[in-house]
Amino acid sequence: MRKRAAVLCGAAVVVAGSFTAVPAGASTPQTAATAQAAKLSWKKCGTTDYPTLQCASLKVPLDHANPHGKQITLALSRVPHTAKTYQGPLLVNPGGPGGSGLTLAGFVASSLPKAVAAQYDVIGFDPRGVGRSTPALNCKPGHFDPVRPNSLPSTPAIEKANIQRAKSFARACGTKHASVLPYINTVQAVRDMDAIRAALGAKRINYFGYSYGTYLGAVYAKLYPERVRRLVLDSIVDPTGVWYEDNLAQDYAFNDRHRALMAWIAKYDATYRLGTDPEKIEAKWYAMRAALAKKPAGGKVGASELEDTFIPGGYYNGYWPYLAEAFSAYVNDKNADPLVEAYENFAAVDAAGDNGYSIYTSVQCRDASWPRDWDQWRKDNWAVYEKAPFMTWNNAWYNAPCAFWPTDSLKPVNVANGKLPPVLLFQATGDAATPYQGGATVHRLLARSSLVVEQDGGNHGITLSGNACLDKYLAEYLTDGTVPRGHGEADAVCAALPDPKPLTSKAASPSSRGSTLHGMLGFRG
Repeated sequence: MRKRAAVLCGAAVVVAGSFTAVPAGASTPQTAATAQAAKLSWKKCGTTDYPTLQCASLKVPLDHANPHGKQITLALSRVPHTAKTYQGPLLVNPGGPGGSGLTLAGFVASSLPKAVAAQYDVIGFDPRGVGRSTPALNCKPGHFDPVRPNSLPSTPAIEKANIQRAKSFARACGTKHASVLPYINTVQAVRDMDAIRAALGAKRINYFGYSYGTYLGAVYAKLYPERVRRLVLDSIVDPTGVWYEDNLAQDYAFNDRHRALMAWIAKYDATYRLGTDPEKIEAKWYAMRAALAKKPAGGKVGASELEDTFIPGGYYNGYWPYLAEAFSAYVNDKNADPLVEAYENFAAVDAAGDNGYSIYTSVQCRDASWPRDWDQWRKDNWAVYEKAPFMTWNNAWYNAPCAFWPTDSLKPVNVANGKLPPVLLFQATGDAATPYQGGATVHRLLARSSLVVEQDGGNHGITLSGNACLDKYLAEYLTDGTVPRGHGEADAVCAALPDPKPLTSKAASPSSRGSTLHGMLGFRG
């Protein structure tokens, strides 16, 4: 939720699609005169990076159980197909919950091989409540303004201050969005996706989702298995742990990833001057945290904001050189400016981030039951903290509004499914945001799925991010439905890309595709 994709603006060159040579399984596009196709009116909305983007809006019921009741609006984007062979719409989602998918359509269309992308209408969308969809939720603007209370509840007063923040946010959501909140959840979002399918005139859809988008796709497939043509899930949510248990599991994985950063810094002592022993470097990081708890850097970066700044490094190692430089400058040179800059680049929350967090909590708090007794949270998170201190309490407070949420909870969807065509899954072994077990679990639950593993990879969101081995499997699947079939848990294994080099090296800059993608995926999802 900490970083949002750029808004769509400017003029685009419209590429007209050809509707000939439709393969078996793809829907035949309807004419503009039909009722379904008339629901969408596409207009130019291209950007410099994605000039062929088009935008439209679609009205859907707030409550799909009451189709003639109050309507809300979904914002859609499209990169039209250009090839004679047309394989139907490919819906894409960046995760969250709360991530905007409008620009992602342009990214996916431009990152896939041209011959593959040309066969699809790549469809992005802002899920209900998000971004350009209306109403867009913003429960409490400025909720993450610095400096927040220390995330570590080492005294009753600090714990009380953090609990009050969580209660205040939950109360603000219930007050401002009382009529909408019961309908902000994964199942309603899935019903919206099927409304998009119908408006596109498609009998079946292709779907490509990252992070939380994998759960969204799996739930769609459960509710509408006959309407799934191809399904790609990258960095996979464990559907058996939504959402309280999944967040506790994240804490262990992020702690491991933070230690991987410390080990990486140790390899480059000549650059960062923080030592060659990862454990001692980690001790310096926690000493920096303690100092910032007493005196925030630049009046902005306290202990909680420091965690916010380094958490993105658990999602994407392309950020490591920048984080290491800020760490080094603070410790060795008593210079806090690079740390403040890193906070502003990676962690500061703007209005789009406020909206994203409002949806994140609204969906997760509604999707499944959470402990309503704070004593349970306290017990569980202190137990995790003893083994994984880096993110545990920061993550607890991020999710704490769910302990006080003003709506009741639904039951998670059992996504087990034997009715689908072949499905393609991607998972890195060291992913922190969606730990490896989620990919292995979904592989077992989806009967005809194939799992491609990035061995020793630690990034979150791994396809279209520079790994040619992974992208080859993705392109083959989207071309003709081919999936790898292996023996054992993984059907195919790809080696991870090398970790980055320090910024002083010519090889310092992370891959442009990788950094672009991870800016769109955001954090916490």
